[in-house]
Amino acid sequence: MAVEEEGLRVFQSVKIKIGEAKNIPPYPGPNRMRDCYCTVNLDQEEVFRTKIIEKSLCPFYGEDFYCEIPRSFRHLSFYIFDRDVFRRDSSIGKVAVKKEDLQKYHGKDTWFQLQPVSADSEVQGKVHLELRLSEVITDSGAINHKLATRVLECQGLPIVNGQCDPYAAVSLLGPSRSEAKKTKVKRKTNNPQFDEVFYFEVTRPLSYTKRQFDVEEEDVDKLALRVDLWNASNLKFGDEFLGGVRVPLRALGQAGVHDAWYFLQPRENGGKSVKVEELGSLRLNIVYTEDHVFPSEHYSPLRDLLLHSANVQPVSSSTAHTLGEVCREKQEAAIPLVRLFLHYGKIVPFISAIAHAEVNRTQDPNTIFRGNSLTSKCIDETMKLAGMHYLQVTLRPIIDEICAEHKPCEIDPVKLKESENLDTNRENLRHYVDRIFNVITTSGVRCPTVMCDIFFSLRESAATRFQVDQDVRYTAVSSFIFLRFFAPAILSPNLFHLRPHHPDPATSRTLTLISKTIQTLGSLAKSKSANFKESYMAAFYEYFNEQKYADAVKNFLDLISTSGKWDQKSIETPIMLKEGFMIKRAQGRNRFGMKNFKKRWFRLTNHEFTYHKTKDEGALCSIPIENILAVERLEEESFKMKNMFQVIQPERALYIQANNCVEARDWIDILTKVSQCNRKRLSTYHPSAYLNGHWLCCKLSADTAPGCTPCTGGLPANIQLDVDGDRETERIYSLFSTYMTKLIKMQEACGSKSVYDGPELEEYSTFVIDDPQETYKTLKLIVSAVQTLEQQHTKYKRDKFKKTKIGSQEHPIGDKSFQCYIRQQSESSTYSI
Repeated sequence: MAVEEEGLRVFQSVKIKIGEAKNIPPYPGPNRMRDCYCTVNLDQEEVFRTKIIEKSLCPFYGEDFYCEIPRSFRHLSFYIFDRDVFRRDSSIGKVAVKKEDLQKYHGKDTWFQLQPVSADSEVQGKVHLELRLSEVITDSGAINHKLATRVLECQGLPIVNGQCDPYAAVSLLGPSRSEAKKTKVKRKTNNPQFDEVFYFEVTRPLSYTKRQFDVEEEDVDKLALRVDLWNASNLKFGDEFLGGVRVPLRALGQAGVHDAWYFLQPRENGGKSVKVEELGSLRLNIVYTEDHVFPSEHYSPLRDLLLHSANVQPVSSSTAHTLGEVCREKQEAAIPLVRLFLHYGKIVPFISAIAHAEVNRTQDPNTIFRGNSLTSKCIDETMKLAGMHYLQVTLRPIIDEICAEHKPCEIDPVKLKESENLDTNRENLRHYVDRIFNVITTSGVRCPTVMCDIFFSLRESAATRFQVDQDVRYTAVSSFIFLRFFAPAILSPNLFHLRPHHPDPATSRTLTLISKTIQTLGSLAKSKSANFKESYMAAFYEYFNEQKYADAVKNFLDLISTSGKWDQKSIETPIMLKEGFMIKRAQGRNRFGMKNFKKRWFRLTNHEFTYHKTKDEGALCSIPIENILAVERLEEESFKMKNMFQVIQPERALYIQANNCVEARDWIDILTKVSQCNRKRLSTYHPSAYLNGHWLCCKLSADTAPGCTPCTGGLPANIQLDVDGDRETERIYSLFSTYMTKLIKMQEACGSKSVYDGPELEEYSTFVIDDPQETYKTLKLIVSAVQTLEQQHTKYKRDKFKKTKIGSQEHPIGDKSFQCYIRQQSESSTYSI
């Protein structure tokens, strides 16, 4: 979700690899082992959970999580929980990384020490305060000073045990004083509006004149206002601390007035004293990205250069190929390039051009497309984007079956368990391999058109380059569809969204053996057994040394490398797009009461949206995709519930609550995309519910009244290829900017080759430069386009810095920004305290 900032859109995303934990403290009992899982949280809102690793103090997770971050946040947090014998979850420790510190760990495997979790450290939200120091003349004529403290409101307080009934405690602290006053309790809200004022006697001045306001400096330096937020609890354990702020009175400045927002902070010295090293550590790899995307016209020069790449001769001197040359990893370049070319419908000619150039550089047909070149990475990325549904409908049913059955399939005699029989295991494995081989080789009709067109181009280039080798037209395609598409998806189904988590060790071993066999079957190698280092695999493969397997592979490859024959839209088989538990509000006659909110299993295919009482039961309700008229968020005021959205149908709207903000956005996005082409889609909707005889948003009484708010913008109907072209161009600009020194070095390499036309210098040998003059021209245009965008970014940052007001609602004062606030106030005044 983009945040608009004066014509500029800001996107936040995070990609996390949760590796492993080590040295978790043992369970205090005879067993000592723990059943641990890890969660990912935006502040304290859980957005992802790993599977449970049982009976381990060093659990290995190996799970990946990616999400577009739909809101502002202060911390990206990770919690390790232990599920005990009573199925209660207790927290062991946490890692909390501040948003501003995420770049320190960008793309690096890092071990983080787990920190203790306590109510005093679980803080989020912000508070708005207004302080005013005023003079009061007493009856005796003496001058006193009173501090008026106004607690206006809070935002984003945490929910504690399913509730938030907050109040604020306000204290003026000094060397010899500490008096506290409290606001009223605000029930059932984490955004309370207090607007209460408290008065405190401050100090008497040493001298007083009507012309000068003068407070005793040594006293002011020692005084501070403390505001703590608490959750009023009916439990015997007392009220829960939600966070607090400490405001030194010097913040009042010369004017004696202070109005600012503050981030709530943990309690000083709160919680039990725990040695950090006693809690263990967690290995994480975090990639946080913030894209600042300008209006489309700013990207025209760079975008035009990129999209023209397929027409440049030679293609190695094109802008897109140059990006692949300067990036540290080809994958960095491939991801935004593929998405950009897919968005503009130019992926096939681009990949055809770079693949043709790579084939012409290849000397041995047996090594065709075997390296990690820009071509192979771009085709990999295209298959992931365009072929994800194809994978789902082809492999998911059989992968689910393998994971559910847990049949023993170990064929290595050394690893065989005493209770297992080698022949039985071989038969189990053979059965699975046959099943998967059959579903793959009969799935050609469902292969997406864009993949077929690319495979056709690969086949033609390879057959033309190596005319003597009759099999190269097959191996050029099989090296992608089997080696880089089906085999990896079988090996790691969680990475291809075929399973929610990495399989258990035994199932993972079964999938590894299947993947190895399928990969070899698809390779059409001359000597099959020679492909296996392990003798037990070579012996097992003898089962498949029949011509029918080779014939089936060739027929399949022939089918998917025939250009333009098959259209993805012709697929009639329902494709599972998303499923999971959510809470729905009853659609029936009785519309009142919380009892009508029930947990249901929701399932979305390209045909219908259904919900079920449990995962395995029949549908309680089915909504055909063509009946979905709009999918929009539902305002919190409707039911006082977060993360709600509505699926609007001709007769009524279905109100649903997702588990968190990320999941709500995901459901809204995918439901919107699958229903985008419906002819009767609405242009307006009601952002609030129809309750008590009227719409809460516009107050109209007719439940059939037209919507009062425009529906959110339309999205492309193609689910997989929904791409923001400007955002991808911004990412490519960022890469060119990051690797500017390599661009300059590449220019030098072009000059070296042009002038000397002899053996190239060793320092330039990493670049592929077929035509130095054309490449140099391209580099000059790239540098110019990048520098122009760099100036735009610099101007934006400078203007934003000038407009940033520390202490505003958008930029609250934090634990490190108070001095910045004081400095900002001083600069805006002729003199300071």
